[in-house]
Amino acid sequence: MDPRWNLFAASTLVAALTTSSALAAAPPDPDHQAMLENSRQHIPLPPWPNGDQAGMGNTQGAGTWQRCAFHMARPDARTYELSHVRSANMPQSPFAAPASSEFDPTSGIPGTRHGFNTESVSGNVGGQGTQLDALGHFGHLATPWDGQGEFPADELRYYGGLTQDEVKPSADAPLSKLGVEHVPPIVTSAVLLDASEYLNEGEPLAAGTQIDKADIQGMIEAQGLGWRGLQPGDVLYVHTGWGSRWDDENGIYYGMGPGLDYDTMAWLAEQAIVLVALDNPFTDPVPEGMLSGESAPQGVPDGLPFAIHHHNLTQSGIYQIQNANLGEMARDNVWTSCTMILPNRTQGAAQAPVRPIAIGSPTRP
Repeated sequence: MDPRWNLFAASTLVAALTTSSALAAAPPDPDHQAMLENSRQHIPLPPWPNGDQAGMGNTQGAGTWQRCAFHMARPDARTYELSHVRSANMPQSPFAAPASSEFDPTSGIPGTRHGFNTESVSGNVGGQGTQLDALGHFGHLATPWDGQGEFPADELRYYGGLTQDEVKPSADAPLSKLGVEHVPPIVTSAVLLDASEYLNEGEPLAAGTQIDKADIQGMIEAQGLGWRGLQPGDVLYVHTGWGSRWDDENGIYYGMGPGLDYDTMAWLAEQAIVLVALDNPFTDPVPEGMLSGESAPQGVPDGLPFAIHHHNLTQSGIYQIQNANLGEMARDNVWTSCTMILPNRTQGAAQAPVRPIAIGSPTRP
């Protein structure tokens, strides 16, 4: 067996916890454990070869499909929509041009009995709504930019050490590398952790709250998942409760939010998860006032206030989904599931709208 699996063996061999917590899942059945054990031999592990453009997407394949199929085959499984419906009234990111739709009049074709309806979409559709970040979405400089003069884009470095010239050779060019077309179909098992329940008695986490490694590990145990932990190629969904503000009319949703602690991502990279998604706008924690330059998260490297974006996209190759719709799945205590994530494939795009789904079995009575 590949010795790198020693990193994951402990969480796999621990027996399921027996707990009276409302979060707790039923103990695992032997078939589930045997399937997980068998799937491991089919899942590649990092490091990836030079020139790689898929990051942790390389974990996807026969092993993750096997884990997905297990959940799909359960007779009590149901489908969960993990995206928000796009509409003219949805909140919109301040970092992207607003997305909008124009609905055309019903038209016909002369000489036929046909009628048809169409619409036109404009704006930054990849940066609004439930969306996925490709690895080329973020780069980083060696030192912070002082905001004076032209932004020194030529000095950026991207995932795998790629340069600006290699990734985006001119200002109006699509991405030559690390674009969304290199994101593989993500078909795998998912773990949902309910931070709202675990950290705040079911209420939305406060803006700026940082979910750290101890929180992640605590939720895994509290939800009865210590026997499996996080597997390579897993998707990690984290329910913060912030998504309940999606329909608020006061604009608070995109002004701030809870998120992941910076050091947590190094540990999650060691677990080789393929993607992380929260029901929040940034994945990063954004305390009140951060977007206006008045504050920043604690514990992040100098000049990297969006340190989770930085680590995932430029260092570890973990994909991100923002604005996931996780409330219904959390209410049903669907802690493990099959998930399928297929972003739109626009050549050279840094982001894409996405419709993730999960297929899993409710455990809440």
